[in-house]
Amino acid sequence: MTILVYLLPAALFLGLLGLGAFLWSLRSGQYDDLDGAAERILFDDEERAPPPRSHPRRHRSAPGPHP
Repeated sequence: MTILVYLLPAALFLGLLGLGAFLWSLRSGQYDDLDGAAERILFDDEERAPPPRSHPRRHRSAPGPHP
């Protein structure tokens, strides 16, 4: 029975901590647009940047700084 002295406040603290995190996420706008991200992944409205140009590879017979 004495373990309840430790477990009950610990459970209450963790519950209040979870409730506080949930209320913080509500106030910070985490749940404002639930469908936006799900729909944005389906449509590609932005133009993709061209791939970076690669440098031409040197052939083994080409002279280089190392022999």
